[in-house]
Amino acid sequence: MTSNAMLQPEPAPILACTISRDVQNFDLLIEDMEAELGESWGDLSFSDALVFLEHEDAKTLEFVAIAVDDQDETDLSIISNLITAAKAASVKVILIADDVSPIALHKLLRLGADDFIPYPLPENELHEAIERLRQEPEVQAPEVAPTTLKPTGDRNGVVLPVHGLAGGVGATTFAVNLAWELATIDKKNAPRVCILDFDLQFGSVSTFLDLPRRDAVYELLSDTETMDSESFMQALLPFNDKVHVLTAPAEILPLDIVEQSDIERLIETARSNFDYVIIDMPTTLVAWTETVLQQSLVYFGMFEMDMRSAQNMLRMIRALKAEQLPVDKMRFILNRAPKFTDIAGKSRVKRMAESLDISVEVQMPDGGKQVLQANDHGQPLGMNAAKSPLRKEISKLAASLHELNQAAETGS
Repeated sequence: MTSNAMLQPEPAPILACTISRDVQNFDLLIEDMEAELGESWGDLSFSDALVFLEHEDAKTLEFVAIAVDDQDETDLSIISNLITAAKAASVKVILIADDVSPIALHKLLRLGADDFIPYPLPENELHEAIERLRQEPEVQAPEVAPTTLKPTGDRNGVVLPVHGLAGGVGATTFAVNLAWELATIDKKNAPRVCILDFDLQFGSVSTFLDLPRRDAVYELLSDTETMDSESFMQALLPFNDKVHVLTAPAEILPLDIVEQSDIERLIETARSNFDYVIIDMPTTLVAWTETVLQQSLVYFGMFEMDMRSAQNMLRMIRALKAEQLPVDKMRFILNRAPKFTDIAGKSRVKRMAESLDISVEVQMPDGGKQVLQANDHGQPLGMNAAKSPLRKEISKLAASLHELNQAAETGS
């Protein structure tokens, strides 16, 4: 006589779980989970999930998909505890968000969610997210060497913002290399130089100097009222102990996460501790652009010899004049300027300046492949391509700025 128990198939192991207030609100998620995992997944409520994730069985899960909507924003602590518990159990987290505000989403991602998918789910997006989790190797976070530079509070630094008037005109390249040239201009009495990357969404100063992005930047930006010189300095990262950088945050943030008062505090703190404060600005005009303009000695506008730059420059000048802001602080710099022998090109530059009623202060030559190579290697041109014509022009400008600043300090 045989036992029927021996003919019963073993239940499929549970590889993943959805966690939500009510999974029926996410019917597309149910369909995609079934398509990806068949019967090898389960569903848990928030309260049940907290208990389960503390159990030994949770460690066998590949991932959990935590689904939240706008109603869950009233108490994000529950979701935060779930993400923390999952990470403690070494379980990957996919965050499914339906109509959740950017601020709430950023908070949840900072807690360690491995991936994010908006709801309704785009086609094949869950499949691709699962594949990314399965292929992603476990890596240790790189050690970050904080700055050893101590705050002084006795400086009155010069603020030099750089604003690209169109995408790809070389504003960040110029900002990084100007900072390096100023920092290395005097070997005996080197000025203290910092870069503030205020392009909070797509800032690339950290990439061009091969520096990691840290959570300390977001923490600083989100609470500038309690910031002092010590906490500001600790948020900076040094490049070769010469240039100190406040990188853009690790995650994309809305530009209005900081207000004019926040930017004013950051600039004032930087000025009190550094001789030169280079600011890499977003191409977008925001409420606090005025704050930066008012604090600056000069405000560099980078452009190229093309129609988009001309149109954007005209609109920016009009916007500043309409708000009665100090347009006279603008200094326009032409990147990838015509060569010395290009008479026709120089004539176009002159006609453009006349039609816009501006003065083109500096014309920078095309740096070519050397610029791309230096940026990809995370080094300024002064280290990677010292003989580059572009580097020489930036060095001349840095020397001129430093000379004017020293003359102003001595009153001569």
